[in-house]
Parts: sequence; structure tokens; C-alpha cells
Amino acid sequence: MGDNLRMVVENPNSQLAGICDLQPERMEESIARLNIPREQVFTSPEKCLETAKADVAILCPASAEHGEWVERVAPHVRAILIEKPFAASLAEADRMVAACRKHSTLLAINWPLVWVASHQTAKTYVDQGRIGTLKEVHYYNGNRGPLWHTAEKIERTAEWVSKEKPHSWFYSAQRGGGSLLDYLGYGTTLGTWYFNGLKPLEVTSTIDAPAGLEVDEHSITVARYSVGLSKFETRWGTFTDPWIAQPQPKCGFVLVGSEGTISSYDYENKVTIQTAREPVARDLPVIPLTAPYRNPIEYMVHTLCTGEPLQGPLSPEISRIGQQIVDTAFQSAQLKRTLPLLDS
Repeated sequence: MGDNLRMVVENPNSQLAGICDLQPERMEESIARLNIPREQVFTSPEKCLETAKADVAILCPASAEHGEWVERVAPHVRAILIEKPFAASLAEADRMVAACRKHSTLLAINWPLVWVASHQTAKTYVDQGRIGTLKEVHYYNGNRGPLWHTAEKIERTAEWVSKEKPHSWFYSAQRGGGSLLDYLGYGTTLGTWYFNGLKPLEVTSTIDAPAGLEVDEHSITVARYSVGLSKFETRWGTFTDPWIAQPQPKCGFVLVGSEGTISSYDYENKVTIQTAREPVARDLPVIPLTAPYRNPIEYMVHTLCTGEPLQGPLSPEISRIGQQIVDTAFQSAQLKRTLPLLDS
């Protein structure tokens, strides 16, 4: 949320109208760093919505509470930008879509990896046919753990992380915690984007079982498509955080086509491509992001002002397919067997 608030403040076409948290201490760092006036700080969502009269609400609740908060906020704003994942279940995602449709509220799902230039460059090259027909998506992603960093990526200590684990929704099964539910949607949603909406036929997933925890910190999912197999791996506990120093394995995507491959790693200024004509892999500079496609706030303002439909992973249509794969993977891991893609 800290990253999103800074984007609002720094965007010349948006203005911060108010912030709200049921636990006020969680807002203090952003209040201080962004110089937010106290009259714009609330602990009552209804009071915030009534006073701020905002066009857009940015939501960042626990995964299992996305449906509840979208239903609560949708009547009051023109648009909602909800931080990934889409939801904790496909049924909840459909509730969110229905609530926004009822109130004519635009619903967008923010996947921060969309705003990484290397991943958009890879999408451009796939769409240009530079690696032929896409056959496989290989995804590995995560970080040291969700409690190692707070607003704006400020680092915490190991002692603080250990103390907070029992109280954090990230480690609560009931509230949608775990690395699978936190990070798998990135891979399956951007993977669906790379595949131009293609759905897998079946899904197989397995998770670890860390001692003393209710949720996983490592998952591996294999999805079988009509064109081949793809793999999506999530990890809380990478050796380093990818936005500081890429761990090994590196976080990002490798895309395999009928006539070539592309590797696109998080936050790098290059992609690596090999093709049938040039089989020796070579690095190409990323295509720079340009307005209004540089960050979610800029893009939401543009969408509201122009009326253009949402594109790519931010759209509920693409994100819903990603959620279908996540739901199927979660159930597959619980049942310890392969499942056909779920639709409800």
C-alpha cells in the first residue's frame, strides 16, 4: 500500500483524498513519509468514504476478505483498484465482479509485476511472433517472506519477523495466507496474459508443510495445456529479495515457443532471447515503459478519463482465469492429485 500511495502523491493527475486502516498504527510510516495531513487519516471506512468523496479506492485487505471489502466500498466510488491476489477463491472473485457490476464500478486487480518493463517487453515479443507459438510458461517467484518488509519495502529484523508471524494474516489459513495464494496468481495471471487467454486442461500442485505453520512457504504447480506443460513455483524464503538482489533460482519468467525462447527476470533491464534463426541466446534491452502504462495509478486515471476498457492482467477476465488455476492448484495440493480446471 505504501508504494501505491506514493504513486498517487507523485502523479500530477491524482490527489490523495484519504487513507484508512482499522489498525491505525499501520498507517504511521506512510503518514510520516508522505506528509499526509491528519484530517485525511481515518479508522472508520464509512467516515473515510463519506469525507473523501474519492473517485478511486485502493484496497489492500487480507486475501480472504477481498469480497467483503469490495462489496462494502463499491457503492461509493467510480473505480476500485485491489492489490493482488484477485481473491482467496474463484467464488469470492465472482462476488467482487458482481458487486462492481451492480454499482457500475470499474474493478481492476493490480499485479505489480505487470509494471516491470522486462515482462512487458517479453509480452510484446511473444505477440510479435518472435518465438513462434507459445508452448510453455515457466515461473518462479517470491521473496524472503511477507513480513521482512513493510510499506515502501522498508526492511524488518529477523526478531521482528519471528515475533509477528503468529499474528499476521499471511500465516493464517483461514484468512487466505501462504505462498501459494500470495504468489501463484502472479504466475498464472501473467501466464494467461502471455497465452492470450488460453486455459489449461488440468492442474497438479504440491506444497511444503513447515513445522509450526498453518500455511505453505513453497509450492510447485504444473498446468497441462493443449499446447504442452507449464510450471509455476512460489517461494517465501528466497535467499534474497529480488528487488534488491536476484536470488537463485532467479525470480521471473522463461517463455518457450515453437521457434525460440525468452527469459524475463524481475526488475532487470534486459530480456534474453534465442530463436531458430539465432539459436545463440542474446540479451536485448527492455522496451521502456511509457505513459500511461508505467504504473497502476497512472493507468487507472487514464482509464477513467478515456473510458477505455481495462487491458491485460488488470482486467477481471484475465485475472479470473488466473484465479481458476490457483483454486484448482490449491485443491490439488490438499487432495494430493491432479484435477481438471475448476470453474466454480
